Amino acid sequence: MNLEETISRIKPLDTEAMNGAKRHWDSIAHPLHSLGKLEDVLVDIAGMNGTPDVRLDKKALVVMCADNGIVEEGVTQSGQDVTAIVTENFLHEKATASILCREAGADIFPVDIGVARDTTVINRKIAYGTKNFVKEPAMTREQAVRALETGIAMAEELKEKGYQILATGEMGIGNTTTSSAVASVLLGKDPAEMTGRGAGLSSEGLRRKISVIEEGIRLHQPDPEDAVDVLAKVGGFDIAGMAGVFLGGAALGIPVVMDGFISSVAALAASRIAPQALPYMVASHCSKEPAAHLILQELGKEPFLTCDMCLGEGTGAVALFPLLSMACAVYRSMSTFTENSIEAYKPLV
Repeated sequence: MNLEETISRIKPLDTEAMNGAKRHWDSIAHPLHSLGKLEDVLVDIAGMNGTPDVRLDKKALVVMCADNGIVEEGVTQSGQDVTAIVTENFLHEKATASILCREAGADIFPVDIGVARDTTVINRKIAYGTKNFVKEPAMTREQAVRALETGIAMAEELKEKGYQILATGEMGIGNTTTSSAVASVLLGKDPAEMTGRGAGLSSEGLRRKISVIEEGIRLHQPDPEDAVDVLAKVGGFDIAGMAGVFLGGAALGIPVVMDGFISSVAALAASRIAPQALPYMVASHCSKEPAAHLILQELGKEPFLTCDMCLGEGTGAVALFPLLSMACAVYRSMSTFTENSIEAYKPLV
């Protein structure tokens, strides 16, 4: 699907399926709504799927990997070569996200959407990294659309393979800088409020990072009413690719779990491109990055986990998978009040 077709295919959640799921939760032998958000999210997923027959047996993490030209400005502690190293580590259970996927029973799909050198992972490379956005736009508008459509295509491929829930992750040195820039524009906030230390900057490094973001926004004047323009001017291929996964998941009727700060910026961009995609997004946790809670507030999402995580890669999203699996197991296999000859709970008024 191209971007326009994807947007046109996103439908509201199926309320009949949601009502069916809610009735089923209320029928099983437990106090009403006693699993709280875990019940609510399965009701939402029923609406996404269009059926109360919710299944979450096949889970996948899509990790968009790309380099960012802005690292030339000294906004990171690590060098750009780290992106390629970690990207390939995903395939060998040498990266945190791949180890967590193993433990959570999920498959991992790292995608080279713009790493600065060739890698051995899924090759969807648009360019060998973005440009330095204090000198020129990070990418062309055409490249931004291609990155979005790359994410859409990954969602399509995984849906065809039977995956029932996706999570978004990323790898790219410098991508907290691009994420802070995108978030600052889309939320109309001062970059100083939206920018954190990333993987570990000194106070001087943080000041430099904020200054770089301010200069890039001043130079290119990205249009806050046009998320594709914002992605192209100060974003990254990884952010745009994840935004495409959110859009593709919504068009295909499957939930997509947000990771932390960078992933939630991608979700924010996707929601500005297609607001009707928002109900298909699930928030996993609230990152330690300073803007993370502001973005979740803007999206109207409450995270399930508060663990002070800020690793990225999709780690927070994958950490939610076991909870969702347990909720689904209760939903699908627990006996009902009728089967147990127990009088059902009644809602209190």
